[in-house]
Amino acid sequence: MKNLNYQLKQLCQRNHDGSYATRHNRERTLTLIADQLQALGYRRMSAQSLKPKHIEALVARWRAEALAIGTIKNRMSALRWWAEKVNKPSVIAQSNDHYGIPDRQLVTGVSKAQQLGSEALDRVRDPHVRMSLELQRAFGLRREEAIKFQPHYADRGDHLLLKASWTKGGKARIVPILTPAQRELLTRAHQLAGRGSLIPLDRDYRQQLRVYERHTANAGLSRMHGLRHAYAQERYESLTGRLAPAAGGPSVATLSPTERQQDQQVRQQISRELGHERIEVLRVYLF
Repeated sequence: MKNLNYQLKQLCQRNHDGSYATRHNRERTLTLIADQLQALGYRRMSAQSLKPKHIEALVARWRAEALAIGTIKNRMSALRWWAEKVNKPSVIAQSNDHYGIPDRQLVTGVSKAQQLGSEALDRVRDPHVRMSLELQRAFGLRREEAIKFQPHYADRGDHLLLKASWTKGGKARIVPILTPAQRELLTRAHQLAGRGSLIPLDRDYRQQLRVYERHTANAGLSRMHGLRHAYAQERYESLTGRLAPAAGGPSVATLSPTERQQDQQVRQQISRELGHERIEVLRVYLF
């Protein structure tokens, strides 16, 4: 292993900022960045030798590759984390504008909602993965939350209580249980997991994540985050009595003042259920 790759790996292993998924993605991103710096001719770098010229060279390469703005911004976040951990935050400009990186286009005008039919589920052979997928769709859970889910802890009768250690950002949250279908699903989750989680006893989270990724890929399933979009749109319709704009409903601009006030209140509620800090993020789900 090259020296820079090794040092960045050690840096990641010593610092446990964020959820497992966040740490895993950060380590993969920094490994890629180390390889790209090597390819760019910076062959004797250490973690401490990060300089502005390295940032400029990387950004130039990424822009030449025509990468998505979101991908570049995620890589810049990893670089800022690296710089902070080696006490050199000033080597990277605080704003991405400095590097000519435009704002991410959050709203594309195309709904990302994804359904989960019985045929698709039948192609998923692992019962724990199937249950995680069903929970993602029924309650708008993130992948990590649905994998770590412990029915005996989360099921509080009329709501789910998600542990802080399961969630992005490390904040516990409540998701309502509203329908007979959700209750039936939780009954099956209890039967499958017992007093444990949806990670079998002979696996840890990392291993179960790989099982999840393999079985969903083998079943032809991808972009399962779209299940959260479907949940958000379903909740919007239930709470307002009309389709969300992303699902073919009226745009916010055409709503009456009373309807706009209701729209904002509903978006705040759904935002809390999804575990988002900013209501603006709901535009991605609902438009």
